[in-house]
Amino acid sequence: MPADGMSSLSRGGLTDIQQQARDARVIVIGNEKGGAGKSTVSIHLSVALLCIGRKVGVIDLDVRQRSLTRYLENRTRWMQNTGAKLPMPEIVRVEASQDRDLDKAEAEESQRFLTSLARLKRECDFIIIDAPGGDTFLSRLAHMQADTLITPLNDSFVDFDLLGDVNPQTLDVLRPSFYSEMVWTCRKKKAQTSRRPIDWVVMRNRMSPLAARNKERVGGALENLSRRIGFRLAPGLSERVIYRELFPAGLTLLDLTESSSNVAFTMSHKAARQELRDLLIVLQLPELAGVEITF
Repeated sequence: MPADGMSSLSRGGLTDIQQQARDARVIVIGNEKGGAGKSTVSIHLSVALLCIGRKVGVIDLDVRQRSLTRYLENRTRWMQNTGAKLPMPEIVRVEASQDRDLDKAEAEESQRFLTSLARLKRECDFIIIDAPGGDTFLSRLAHMQADTLITPLNDSFVDFDLLGDVNPQTLDVLRPSFYSEMVWTCRKKKAQTSRRPIDWVVMRNRMSPLAARNKERVGGALENLSRRIGFRLAPGLSERVIYRELFPAGLTLLDLTESSSNVAFTMSHKAARQELRDLLIVLQLPELAGVEITF
């Protein structure tokens, strides 16, 4: 904006614009089925953004599993034991209310979550929320805060059922399923209160590297459904043993070149890093426009 344009703004208007510019992008990792790799995606995306110089906060809303919290606890312990210096996001864990009155419990959890979110928005560039693996009050509240929603999905019709119902003979999509309807509701509610839409991205995780008929059929059904209910498809993370091996140390693929990792860096790991780069590119995060991905 030209200098004379700035001078014509009121002090309050300028403050509002500055505050909007500082607001972090909220990325929600959501899927109501377990085992789709939500926490793996959350930690790798967090470290990837840290590695390109962005400040990242994470909120663990999975009050039962706490996989993301445990992952970062393992990471902290690894650094303490080895003396390594690894990039770390700021972690916020929203505790479940102990109030037996459901309305009061939801109000208390909502306040805890929104207060933490507001603080991180002022301090961070990106906030990654690991949503609960079920249809809960906190999960719906988190989805409504999303600027980008990432839904990891195992590459099978078992997980596809989360998004849509298909004809068993033709595989034509008959109707959206419960999770898709929940996302649609959250999108409408956010549109009523905010000018920022939810960009919904579905990741096809654990895809086989081999061409297979089932892989093609799942892909075709997802493309049909994406046009119908409005999500984008992204390449996900392949099935690799290394993800399970890294969890106890709290490490990611981006840490394997560290001298203290004690894990040999292989061509398979290099290919996995490329998958992570591809994901960042496909996400099309406006805040990273023109930024070189250096890992």
